[in-house]
Amino acid sequence: MTILYDEALRERIRDHLAGHDRRVVADPTKRHAAVAVLLVDSEVGEDRIDPAPVDDRIAGRPMPASLDGRMVDVSGGAAFLLCRRTSRLNSHPAQWALPGGRLDPGEDAVAAALRELDEEVGVKLTDTAVLGLLDDYPTRSGYVITPVVIWGGGRLDPQPAPAEVVAVYRVGLHQLQRADSPRFITIPESPRQVVQIPLGNDLIHAPTGAVLLQLRWLGLEGRHDPVDELEQPVFAWK
Repeated sequence: MTILYDEALRERIRDHLAGHDRRVVADPTKRHAAVAVLLVDSEVGEDRIDPAPVDDRIAGRPMPASLDGRMVDVSGGAAFLLCRRTSRLNSHPAQWALPGGRLDPGEDAVAAALRELDEEVGVKLTDTAVLGLLDDYPTRSGYVITPVVIWGGGRLDPQPAPAEVVAVYRVGLHQLQRADSPRFITIPESPRQVVQIPLGNDLIHAPTGAVLLQLRWLGLEGRHDPVDELEQPVFAWK
């Protein structure tokens, strides 16, 4: 069932974030980045066709035989914005991502998330829309990511920047609570478990997958389980 996009949801997520002892990663060897977890409204069935061409859906990523990389039939009710990066990018091409990027000099995580939200998907909001922060997540590629949870206040009208984003999707929050989610696998390269979040006909991995898992556990359910030790797949290490 979809989750109603209303003030009760807004206050529930805000209260859960406010009551959480946030895990902060202080690592001077890593650069600081922020991502915007933008919560918007959506309609069931508005995403029956994936607008991204096949090269931008997979771009060489290993795919299980049962999946084709399409993000279809995921909308409805309260949702978050998820981006598919263009396959033309030198870094992490065609991967799933939340709007975000490195902090500019003098910026904090909130300012960076709001700026990247405007630059990547054409949504301009102020810090009054921020509900709170999730835990920092340290990546294999040398970043510490701070997720900023933002209330969009409606459907909004994303306008993806074509140089970075091939398509933007409204993914219903109810999709994070699928019976087959989350999934954890082991890999020979690491003793840590790799997290996978099934969405549409694809699997979302960390760091985005870890952020989305905490959005479910903490934002929706009030669980304080850490996610910063969950592993990324090897293809995302660079």
